[in-house]
Amino acid sequence: MKRSVFFRNFMVTTAMFAACFVAFGVTMFLMGRAFLIREKQASLYATADEVRLYAEAVHGEEALDSWDLRMNLAAIAQSTGDHIFLCDASGTVVSTSDREDDTPYIGKRMPAAVMEQLAENGSYEGVSDLDGFYEGMYYVVAESVAGADGETAGYVFVNYAGSGFFKVWGGFSMAFILVAVGVLGLAVAFEYANDRRLARPLNEMAEAAHRFARGDYSARISAYPDEDEIGTLTQAFNTMADSLERNESRRREFIANVSHELRTPMTSIAGFADGLLDGTIPPEEEKKYLQTISSETKRLGRLVRSMLDMSRLQDGDPARREQVFDLGETVLQTLLNFESRVDEKRMSVDLDMPEDALRVKGDVDALTRVVYNLLDNAIKFADEGSELSVSIWKENGKAYTAVQDQGQTIPREELPLIFDRFHKADKSRSQDREGVGLGLYMVRQILAAHDQDIFVTSENGMTVFTFTLALAELGRTPARADANMSQ
Repeated sequence: MKRSVFFRNFMVTTAMFAACFVAFGVTMFLMGRAFLIREKQASLYATADEVRLYAEAVHGEEALDSWDLRMNLAAIAQSTGDHIFLCDASGTVVSTSDREDDTPYIGKRMPAAVMEQLAENGSYEGVSDLDGFYEGMYYVVAESVAGADGETAGYVFVNYAGSGFFKVWGGFSMAFILVAVGVLGLAVAFEYANDRRLARPLNEMAEAAHRFARGDYSARISAYPDEDEIGTLTQAFNTMADSLERNESRRREFIANVSHELRTPMTSIAGFADGLLDGTIPPEEEKKYLQTISSETKRLGRLVRSMLDMSRLQDGDPARREQVFDLGETVLQTLLNFESRVDEKRMSVDLDMPEDALRVKGDVDALTRVVYNLLDNAIKFADEGSELSVSIWKENGKAYTAVQDQGQTIPREELPLIFDRFHKADKSRSQDREGVGLGLYMVRQILAAHDQDIFVTSENGMTVFTFTLALAELGRTPARADANMSQ
């Protein structure tokens, strides 16, 4: 069965947690054991020193096997949990911390090896049963007891049962194991919940991607807080999904609009051509219908050229956007192309631009197309006898160009749409038979490629298009463009 990323990640994390706890547990076990041994050894030596000093203090008055000394040994042993006994100089046990009179340890002798080490070093330390003295293993610490004359009068042995040590260590180990298991369980539970949280948006993304592949762009990921990377990723995914859905909607609209734009002139051309061929159209009307066929054919040509221009804009050379040219000169040359059309509509032109050259940076040919399309649009929809106004100025480090015409006010709800492909405010498309609905779209695309903006306002019959351009650095050679943009 195929394992999910969540399952693999959970198993790896759990294994890592377990390995860390095992390593930590072994380390703590060894360190704890060594610590307890050191602490117990220190305690045994402290007890041995206490007994030795006491025995040396009373040895001049009482023998090492006195009853009072034995009672003191019993009291010390009871408080420390150790077993204590005293030997004479020969290694024979003469007193113990046992309270019973018939203790089996009195009279036993210590092993020769132990006595030799005591005689040589004055102390002994080890883990031993003292050659059968004890039934089990004991931690043994021994020191010599000096007599009044400075000679060794005997030895004190302080012993702790190994089973008692392991009992204490076992309790400590069990507590550690319980705590470790509890912490490990909480860590695993937290990791499981966290992995589930991480896996859920990824699973949703995978499902949404499959729906995208089937053409359904409505899928979205549940909202997550954007404090972490998952939240940022889900928001970015949903933003991408919104963009894909908009692009798909625009693609379908584009195809529908292109189909409409192509179908209308092609239908007219085919219908009139068939009428000419089959004699339906009388001979005296042939010239008029041939002119219509020619007009529709030219319109198809303009549509194809505009679509090719859009394709070139999308694949344009970024280096051309670094060209420097005089904005005023470009606007003036482009305006000359419309002299005949301005005269036909008996329009006046108000041109306001700075006296000095205003140099800007950009693709001179593409930006000339921007000026041409805006002027063409303004003249096309301006009222006869009205004024066409073109203004150029510099502000806040940018160059501004405004094209204003007087005509019909663009409805407020249409303003956000006028830069879309094939959009026309006149839904019947009957007022503008010469256009193809791509001029303003191309304007926006060109300016967007230059990281510039365009704004439009339309109130009381006054429509103004204003766009920005980047000012050029001083000392750069200006470029020239072919201002003949006739379509």
